[in-house]
Amino acid sequence: MDLALTDEQTMLKTAAADFLSTELPKERTRELFDSETGFAPDLWEKIGQMGWASMLIPEEYGGQGADLATTGVLYEEMGARLCPSPHLSSAVLSALTILSAGSDAQKQSLLPPIANGDQIVAFAFTEDETKWDPDSIQLDASRQNGSYVLNGAKSFIPDAHVADSVMVVARTSSGDNGDGITCFLVDKDAAGLAVRTQTGWLGEVMNEVTLDGVTVADSAVIGDVGGAWSAVQKALDAATGVLCAYMVGGCREVLEMTVEYTQTRIQFGVPIGNFQRVQDHVIDALNMEQATRWTTYEALWKLDEGMPDAAVAISMAKAVASDGYFKACEAAHHVHAGVGVDMDYGLAFYTQKARTLQHYLGDAVHHRRRMAELMSDA
Repeated sequence: MDLALTDEQTMLKTAAADFLSTELPKERTRELFDSETGFAPDLWEKIGQMGWASMLIPEEYGGQGADLATTGVLYEEMGARLCPSPHLSSAVLSALTILSAGSDAQKQSLLPPIANGDQIVAFAFTEDETKWDPDSIQLDASRQNGSYVLNGAKSFIPDAHVADSVMVVARTSSGDNGDGITCFLVDKDAAGLAVRTQTGWLGEVMNEVTLDGVTVADSAVIGDVGGAWSAVQKALDAATGVLCAYMVGGCREVLEMTVEYTQTRIQFGVPIGNFQRVQDHVIDALNMEQATRWTTYEALWKLDEGMPDAAVAISMAKAVASDGYFKACEAAHHVHAGVGVDMDYGLAFYTQKARTLQHYLGDAVHHRRRMAELMSDA
C-alpha cells in the first residue's frame, strides 16, 4: 500500500489550494457562515467550471472517472478552506446512487447535468431519529393509481434549500437488512414537497423536507423497487470516505494555525510554544490530524481496490475523524485562549464545522457499532 500522492494528485492539490485561497478568504468564509443559505452561487458555478462536480462520474456520462483517493485529495483542500458547496450531496451521494442503481437512460439523462454543476440534487436520508441504518427509513412510498405517493418527512438534510431535486430514500415495503428500501428522484417544485430550514444549527444549513402526498411516476424510481439499499450503502461508504478527507483538511488547517500562534504569541518574554503545557496541546492536535489522515486515506485506497474489509476501514476512518476533528479544535482553543473565539480570527468556524460533521453520515458510536457488526458477520 503506497499512500504517497501521484503527480496528478499533487497537481490537483496545488490547483485546488490556489483556487480556494483566492475564492475563500476569511472574510468570505465568515460572510457565508452568517448568511441565510450558506451557499454561494458564483462559487458553485466556478467549481463546476473547474470540473470538480464531475470527479467521480465516468467519462461516458460527462465526468472524469477519478478514483476516491484522488477525490479525497480535492476534499482535503476544500476542508482546509471550509469550502461550502452541495458537492457531497449532489456529485457524490446522489450521483453515485444513480450510477449504481439507475438505468442506462437515467444515467444518460441525469449524470451529465450533475457533472457540470447545472443540476443540484439533495440527498434525503435521515428522519427524526437521525440514524444512518436502513431500519430508520420510515418515509412511506405506496403504489396508488399507477404511481407512487410519498408521505413523511426527512430531517437535517443539507442543501435541500438550494437543490433542483431531492433524492428521497423511502420505504416501499417492510423488511430486514435493507429490504424494502427504494430511491426516488423528486423535483423540488413537486406538489406536496416543502422545505423548511431548521434553525439553531451551527456549521451547516440543515433542512426539514416534508412530503405530503407527493405523486411521482415510475420514471422517478432509481433502481429496483425495494432493492435500492445496496446502492445507497455503496454511495454512503464512498461519501463517508471523502467527507473524512474534508475533515482531514480541517484538522490540518487548525494544526497549522495553532503552531503558528505558538511561535508568534509572546508571553513572559518568550513564544508560548516554549511552555510544556502548550506543547502538550499541540501534540494532541497533531495526533488527531495524523490519525484522521492515515485512517482516511487507507480506507479510500481499500475502497478503490475493492478490498473485502473496505467497509470496516471506512467506518474506522469516520469513527476516528468524528472524534479527531473536534478534539483537534478543542486542543487549538486551549492554546489560543480568548482569541480563539474571535470570529475575525476564524478558528471558531472550524469548531462549528467539526461539531456538524461529527454526526453527519454517522457519528463515532454508529461507526464503531457498524465495525463490530461487519467483523462479526465476517
